[in-house]
Amino acid sequence: MAATPTDSERMTVAGLLDESLMSGARVVAGADRLGVELSWVLPLNEVLTQHDPLDAVAVYARPESLVGNGAALSALIARGATTLLVDGAIPADLGHPPEGLIVIEFGIPVGFAALNRLLAERALSQEVHVMRYSTHVHASLAGLFHRGAGLEILVREVSNLARNPAVALDARGHVVACNGVTPDVLAPLADSVSEMLATDLPASERRSDGHDTRIQPVTGLHDSVWTCVASAIRLGKSFEGWVVILVPTAEPGHHDLARYAVLTEQATAIVGSEMLRQRSVDEAEERARGDFVQALVHGSFSSEHDMRARAEHHDIELDSRFGVFVAPGVLPRRVDNPTASMVRLARYAAGVAPHPSVNAYVTVIGDVLVVVRTLRSEDGAAMREEMTDYARAMSVELERRRGLREPVAYGRPACGAGEVRESYREARVALGIARRLHRTGPTSYQELRGFTVLAQVAETQESRQLVRDVLGPLRSAPDLLETLSTYLAEGGNVNATARVLNVHRNTMLAKLDRVSRLLGMDIKVPENQFTVWLAIRLDLLDEVRSAIDREASFR
Repeated sequence: MAATPTDSERMTVAGLLDESLMSGARVVAGADRLGVELSWVLPLNEVLTQHDPLDAVAVYARPESLVGNGAALSALIARGATTLLVDGAIPADLGHPPEGLIVIEFGIPVGFAALNRLLAERALSQEVHVMRYSTHVHASLAGLFHRGAGLEILVREVSNLARNPAVALDARGHVVACNGVTPDVLAPLADSVSEMLATDLPASERRSDGHDTRIQPVTGLHDSVWTCVASAIRLGKSFEGWVVILVPTAEPGHHDLARYAVLTEQATAIVGSEMLRQRSVDEAEERARGDFVQALVHGSFSSEHDMRARAEHHDIELDSRFGVFVAPGVLPRRVDNPTASMVRLARYAAGVAPHPSVNAYVTVIGDVLVVVRTLRSEDGAAMREEMTDYARAMSVELERRRGLREPVAYGRPACGAGEVRESYREARVALGIARRLHRTGPTSYQELRGFTVLAQVAETQESRQLVRDVLGPLRSAPDLLETLSTYLAEGGNVNATARVLNVHRNTMLAKLDRVSRLLGMDIKVPENQFTVWLAIRLDLLDEVRSAIDREASFR
C-alpha cells in the first residue's frame, strides 16, 4: 500500500466529474484511470511554451486550439500530463488520443477561469483542513509535553486521537512506549513493524514534503493483517525513531489514512523531544550513579552518612555481597565520544548473565571498564565460582562487541560496601599484571598467586633497592631489558628466545653476555635468573600499584 496520506482529500478526475460545473461532460478516453490526482489546471497554449513537468496537472484546451496540434499531445504525456480537458466538441481530425491520456469533452463550455477557480478552491480547502487538524494535534500534544506528562502519556494521547493503538520506537526499532495493545499482541506486531521500517523505500514511493511517512501492511498475532502508519522522528540531522499508529484492518479508509499520517507527522517533533529529554535525564542519573560507583571503589566518601545517603538515592543496598570486575575499555574503532562509547560498552557487559535478584552498577575510570555486581551466593567458594562464571561471560560479550580478546580481572568477593575498595584494588592489580603478561579472558587475583605473595613485600625498602640494583643498569637499554624478560619467560632457552625475538643465536648470546656484564652476574646461572625474575615482578607490581594510586588521587 503506497498511498499518499492525503489522497482522500485531493481532487481526482473522478471527483472533478462529480462537480456541478462539469455536468454534461463526457469521458472520451481513459475511463479506467479516473482516480489520478489533479492539483492544478493550465491552458494548452501556456503548456506548449514551457518545459516544466506536468505531474498532477490537467491541460485545458478549446477545440480550435487542438486543430493541427495532435502530435503535441504525445509530448505532454512525456512530461507527466494525464488529463486533457476539452471545452467543447473535440475536432474530428484529432484522431485517436495517445495511449495513457484521459480525454474529457465538456457538454457545456465552462471557460478556463471557472475551472481554474474550482481546482484552486479545492486545493486551498485541503490545505486549510490539514492545517487545522495539524494545529489541533500539535496543541494537544504540546500542552501535555509542557506539563511534563512523559512519553507514555504522549503516546496514549496519540492513540486516543487516532482511536487505534499507538507505539513509539527508538532508533534501533525497539518499543519505548505503547498504548492500546496488549504485550502478547504487540510482540509479533513490533517485529513486523521493525522489519518493514528497516527496508528502504524505492525513490518513486518517497514523499517530497520532508516527511518520511510509511503506510504499509504488517502481520500481527495469528497472521492477522494490520495497517501500519509510521513517521520518522528526525531532530535536525539526527534520526531518533518512529511514531507508529497500528490499525487492525488491512484496508482502512483513505480519509482515516490521511488523518493518521498527519497525526504521526505532527507527533514526531514532540515525541522526539520527550525522548531526548528522557535520555538526558537517564544519562544524568547514570553519570551520578557512575560517580557513586567511583567513590565506592575508591572509598572516597566524606563520611558513612554521605555514603549511605547517596546509596539510598541510587537504590543500592550497601550490605549486599559484591564482585568487582574490570576490563580494558578498548574500542574497536575511533569514535567521536569515546567516554560515552565505553560507558555503553560497560553497560552491555553488565547486562550479561542476568538474574532477577542481581544488580550491576557500571562506570568508566580512565580507560578501564568497571562493573560492581551483587552476588547471590553466600558461601565463599560459591561466590568465587559465581564471579568466575560472570567474568567468563563478560569476556565473551566484550570480545563479541569489540572483536578483540582482552582480560577481565576480578578480586576477592566483597561482603558489604566496606570491602569493595580492596576488591577493586585487587582487580586492578590483576588487570595490570594480566595486560603486561598478555593474558586474556577471565583472570582472578587469586590465580596470580606468585604476585599476590610478592604484593606483601613489593612496597618495602628492600624490594625497591633490589629493583634499582638489578634493573637500574638496564633502564638505558630497553632492548636488553626486553631480551632479558623474554629469555626468562622462555625458561633460559637461548634458541627459543632467539626465535621469539627473531634474531640469530649468536646475536642472542652476545646480548646475554652484555646483560651479564651490566648486572655484574652471569645471567645463565639459575639462581641469578631467579633474582632477576624477582626484580622484574616486583617492578611490575610497583608500576601497577602506582598507577592505581595516581588514579585514586585524582578523585
